[in-house]
Amino acid sequence: MAASTSEPRFNQRHLLDMSSLDAEEITTILDLADRFFEISERPIKKVPTLRGQTVVNLFMEPSTRTRISFEVAEKRLSADTINFSASTSSTKKGETLLDTVKNLEAMSPQILVMRHSEPGAAHFVAKRVNAAVVNAGDGAHAHPTQALLDCATIRKVKGKIKGLEIAIVGDIDHSRVARSDIIALRKLGANVRVAGPKTMIPPGLAELTGATVCHKLGEAVEGADVVMMLRIQAERQGGACLFPSTREYSRTFGLDSDVLSMSKDDAIVMHPGPMNRGVEITPEVADGPRSVILYQVTYGVAVRMAVLYLLAGKPPVE
Repeated sequence: MAASTSEPRFNQRHLLDMSSLDAEEITTILDLADRFFEISERPIKKVPTLRGQTVVNLFMEPSTRTRISFEVAEKRLSADTINFSASTSSTKKGETLLDTVKNLEAMSPQILVMRHSEPGAAHFVAKRVNAAVVNAGDGAHAHPTQALLDCATIRKVKGKIKGLEIAIVGDIDHSRVARSDIIALRKLGANVRVAGPKTMIPPGLAELTGATVCHKLGEAVEGADVVMMLRIQAERQGGACLFPSTREYSRTFGLDSDVLSMSKDDAIVMHPGPMNRGVEITPEVADGPRSVILYQVTYGVAVRMAVLYLLAGKPPVE
């Protein structure tokens, strides 16, 4: 992979949310991800780009796709990777987040990838460490790399983002993915519709983001180019009863083949995972020919390679 002749436009020290990026910076990441995607198609899927640099994966909340995706990205860039698990750390003995981070920083990592259950945790840490911080999800606030990989997937499959009709359906209020996706897609010129029970749509969403709020699934899906389904974020609802039953939710806001037929003939289906099959999406749709769910996972590695590359100070790309 030859070095680019033009300097990428990216002026961020950290990646904490999508609000901090402008459209040009988002496009820089997506363009670079396209280049890194080529590495996944090579027999030897590794480059020496971040050799000698240390990345700490500080995951204080459960994760499968995001954590493994970051680890794969780091290894493909030849970085030294340290994985931190809250369940086997001194946080179980009462150590504070700040003390944990300061002790990790004493080991001189260049990048800290962080997931935490509290909104704003990544911002809190970024103000207090010298390492670059990547927010890998903080409560219901933000998940920027998921939004970036969703944008990258849409752009790769559909050829563009500007002007597309994109439906995001489910628990919008408690979803950091929904928040980050809406911001990113709107900045890139997409028209975004959201749908879900009224109890799961945050007040003022349309005014704050420019998204169109629909309270019926068909309104959101009809004529859509992209249909993105979200799971119910039960762990962030504090035990509140926001819908009558899982069966009723599936009947009203679940995506099946009949509902999908209301979208454009070439519409694609997305889901950030984990999926609750039979609740927000049926197996035949999740595994069907329009699904790009696993492609999202594949592109996630390339996007995270691009983010790590840019935050590491743009070393030579080979």
